[in-house]
Amino acid sequence: MDWLQAVLLAILQGLTEFLPISSSAHLILPSQILGWAEQGLAFDVAVHVGSLVAVLIYFRREVADMIVAWFAWVFKGQKSADGRLAWAVIWGTFPVGLVGVLLSLTGIVDNYLRSTSVIAATTIIFALVLWWADNKAKEARDEHSLGIKDILFIGCAQAIALIPGTSRSGITMTAALMMGLTRTAAARFSFLLSIPAIVLSGGLKSYELATGEEAVDWGMIALGATVSAVAALSCIHFFLILLEKVGFKPFIFYRLALGIVLIGMMLL
Repeated sequence: MDWLQAVLLAILQGLTEFLPISSSAHLILPSQILGWAEQGLAFDVAVHVGSLVAVLIYFRREVADMIVAWFAWVFKGQKSADGRLAWAVIWGTFPVGLVGVLLSLTGIVDNYLRSTSVIAATTIIFALVLWWADNKAKEARDEHSLGIKDILFIGCAQAIALIPGTSRSGITMTAALMMGLTRTAAARFSFLLSIPAIVLSGGLKSYELATGEEAVDWGMIALGATVSAVAALSCIHFFLILLEKVGFKPFIFYRLALGIVLIGMMLL
């Protein structure tokens, strides 16, 4: 992998991690369509760290308030909206953590689900599901109103995103819309829910890297993390603005177009 490929892949990761269009699909496809070499575990860890830094920077006040409120809830019994949101993020992470460990042990995703055909199918299917949810959305609640059933439903939806092409942000926003959240609240909760999800994913990849024999190019790692962080931070900011003005339609159409193009390429 050369420097140009590293920059482009880092931008792809930073932009698609938080857009409802699947970051995993966009990182897999260049190697399958353009013949690029696999970026390797070390680079995967770097771009995920960049995405994590971006979401922590953007939501730094919310995260700080949630941490303080959670400790006050646990140790002082002081319940609050921020503490409830912190619990929502924690409980919402359990399903993806459990399923992620099982899939990692079995190797199902790496061995069977990283193909262009799977990505094409999930890209189209979950675009249509998002379309349906967006059209039916009641938009009557914010992220602080989530109950345990809402949280577990969104959390289980997030676990489905371990299938490439699904989109973690897309499926969690879809599930949140189904639970009656506004578009902005659905996006904000999805972004907060991404923090432990990225930590778990990055931690697993880091363990695999530490126990493997892959050589680490630290210059490439630093470049990937930095570019990914800048791209992700810009993406979060402009996505929330765009969402209020035009909703999810542009991303739905993009997914449908991408899925059709992929199917066409397989048929050629």
